Amino acid sequence: MLCSVMEPISIRDRETIVKHKQAGKSGYEIAQWLMVHRQTVSRVWQQYLTTGNVEPKPKNNGRKPKITPQTMEKIFAKIEKQPDITLNGLIDEFSLPVSEAALSKRLKKSGLTYKKRRSIQKTKNAKT
Repeated sequence: MLCSVMEPISIRDRETIVKHKQAGKSGYEIAQWLMVHRQTVSRVWQQYLTTGNVEPKPKNNGRKPKITPQTMEKIFAKIEKQPDITLNGLIDEFSLPVSEAALSKRLKKSGLTYKKRRSIQKTKNAKT
């Protein structure tokens, strides 16, 4: 079974790839010897040729958020000034490239929730 998250190969193996490529070995031979994919050998070698190092590239942990932290601060300030503003109002005001659901989820993560007040009048206990 293949693992869905591939770990980078060790620095030692990367240095070994470079050493053997410099000695004239083929990528296929190196891949068989290290038990890695031939494409891995090619990528490490290309990285070495272009950058001069064999360190693994930093992992990209997902995509960038569509709403920046600066915009979120502006949204919080707007909600503070105008607590009855709707999600659509916020989206329109700040030209946000997100849906109502996405903004709602982001606000909930930040600890803001919208709760309707009940419009039922409280009855007083009448003394007879």
